[in-house]
Amino acid sequence: MAQRTREHFGQGPLQADAARSVFINCPFDQDFAPLSDAIVFATVCCGFLPRSALESGSVAVPRMERITQAIFSSKYSIHDLSRCTGAGTELLARFNMPLELGIAMARRYTQRKKREQHDWLVLVPEGHQYLSFISDLAAFDPYRHDGTVTVMVQKVMAWLLTRLDAVRTPTPQDVLDALPFFIEEKTKLKQQWGDDIPWADIVIAAQRTAPT
Repeated sequence: MAQRTREHFGQGPLQADAARSVFINCPFDQDFAPLSDAIVFATVCCGFLPRSALESGSVAVPRMERITQAIFSSKYSIHDLSRCTGAGTELLARFNMPLELGIAMARRYTQRKKREQHDWLVLVPEGHQYLSFISDLAAFDPYRHDGTVTVMVQKVMAWLLTRLDAVRTPTPQDVLDALPFFIEEKTKLKQQWGDDIPWADIVIAAQRTAPT
């Protein structure tokens, strides 16, 4: 059996074109996995390339540098602020997501041409509690979701498919019907790699199972 050539992020089918790159800023832990998988898969199904600080796998480069590089080489970004309440014995909220959102917002003003400016989507839990912990968003219109995969796919696609660089137009139901095949492929990868699945392999699995 011929050995499959390993694909590396930023090369071949994973060539990172800024106009088609979407930085994903959300929890990637087990509890949030159904929603993070939905975001990544919906992004691929709309013809975009999901980016992450996980894509290089390099521990020699500080995480903040990897995050900033990924954001600044992406025209779009998606930020989920669901982890806004305390958790654990110390009841601490997750501040990484608002921090990365701030970097993306600053990124917008580094380009003078409007066509090239960074564009971002903020996802928040239903209700208005986000105004209590990040009131500066009051001037914007975040997309609210109820924490279900169905609604998450709908919200992400409703935004992505209205971006000028969108190239594919599946329906949310098309994506939801194909999502189990992506989850199955990712489960196989987890059996091989444990918790250290290469980001390139995750993206390729999404590309292979995306509806045509």
